[in-house]
Amino acid sequence: MALTRSFKELVQKRVADDPAFGEALLREGIDAMLAGDVDAGKAVLRDYIKATIGFEKLGEATGTQPKSLIRMFGPRGNPQARNLFSVIGHLQKQAGVELRVTQERR
Repeated sequence: MALTRSFKELVQKRVADDPAFGEALLREGIDAMLAGDVDAGKAVLRDYIKATIGFEKLGEATGTQPKSLIRMFGPRGNPQARNLFSVIGHLQKQAGVELRVTQERR
């Protein structure tokens, strides 16, 4: 399902107005990827990037072409681990958060 322009604008406004929402969006994207739902994780991270730093500035910060980043987080993108972790590392710094993986006991 394609996102409507108004939904994208709503996400961008909410992230700008509520830093906790932005942090939750970043966390959700990474959690989805760690859980094996790479496509959902990429989609959430793509929305987060658009709503915060943007692909141009992210490309400058990571040394990756913006068009490559856009493809990487697109529906058919297949990011290399090196590029993905570079982006995640920068997004965490930019957001002022440090996410950690922990074992959940069942």
